[in-house]
Amino acid sequence: QIELVESGGGSVQAGGSLRLSCAASGFPFDSYCMAWFRQTPGKEREGIITLRKVGISVYADAEKGRFTISRDVAKNTLYLQINSLKPDDTAMYYCARGRYGVCPDSIVDVGDWGRGTQVTVSS
Repeated sequence: QIELVESGGGSVQAGGSLRLSCAASGFPFDSYCMAWFRQTPGKEREGIITLRKVGISVYADAEKGRFTISRDVAKNTLYLQINSLKPDDTAMYYCARGRYGVCPDSIVDVGDWGRGTQVTVSS
């Protein structure tokens, strides 16, 4: 059974940092593209950053270097480091596994989702 479990969210002040984790199980973790998405109420879920087998694709503010994605294959865990947090980063953050052979650059490419972890940034 495939499972993705996020953790590490919380309430932080603007300017702070968080590292989100996604514990993966039930599939060969190093064989799939993985990604982080986020969603705020009333808005569509948006991709933040994708970890490919070779290279990384970044979107939106991730291009400014505030978001870093990595994976620890030995621990079957995906990470998202977020620095210089802003109130606009307040959202539910989701870990995503791409469909086999596809990198989850958008919602339609996602095969499995975690349940999410809430990040709240206060000014």
